[in-house]
Amino acid sequence: MKNNELETKSKLQDESLFNSSVGRRSFLQYAGASAAGIALVAAGCKKDRGVENTMTGATLDFKNEIGVLNYAYALEQLEAAFYVKVASAPPSAFTTAQKAYFQDIQFHEIAHREFFKNVLSTAAIGSLEVDFSSIDFTSASGVLAAAMAFEDLGVAAYNGAGIRITTDAYLVAAGKIVSVEARHAAYIRDIILNGSFADLGSLERGGLGANDLKGLDAALTPDKVLATAGKFVKTKINVINL
Repeated sequence: MKNNELETKSKLQDESLFNSSVGRRSFLQYAGASAAGIALVAAGCKKDRGVENTMTGATLDFKNEIGVLNYAYALEQLEAAFYVKVASAPPSAFTTAQKAYFQDIQFHEIAHREFFKNVLSTAAIGSLEVDFSSIDFTSASGVLAAAMAFEDLGVAAYNGAGIRITTDAYLVAAGKIVSVEARHAAYIRDIILNGSFADLGSLERGGLGANDLKGLDAALTPDKVLATAGKFVKTKINVINL
């Protein structure tokens, strides 16, 4: 599909969104579709800068922004795998609305994953093997706690990595993605504890260091994020030039 066709399709979607009455769930569906559309437009920017992997497992080479994009790709693979598993067999205690929301989030994370895969092309790391053995997928509280951890960590990861992105198109795309991730985090936190819609920094609420007095969300460097996310990944992740 040509870029002008994509732009026309995007405009039609935007007009449909603003000219109709939509609920929260419908908005999330539009957000996920938009992320997928961005992928096709941005894929032509820098997709042929391959990173040779000379180690066993997946190598994240932070010598340039390709490493940052692969870092985001790794995290989106993890989140997509988690939500696909939840959506395929949600806990019995989930309400109908919760099942629907988790279906929506599943599609968003898949769109995010495919965005980075398409942009990176031959420079993309391989598919990661996940390990969710520590999560009880039959327990609503267990699934919600895991979802909160993934979403809060994802927001902090994007915030902490933004400074390493040098291409404007990628920075804009990352900003659009992290805003959707933050909406996920707010929704899930509100289910767990009404009113705790953001990472307010307090340990009892699972905070990651946000500064609520200044209205700033958390930002974590890749080494801290990977140390936390690593327990859910079987594939060895090698980090160089960080």
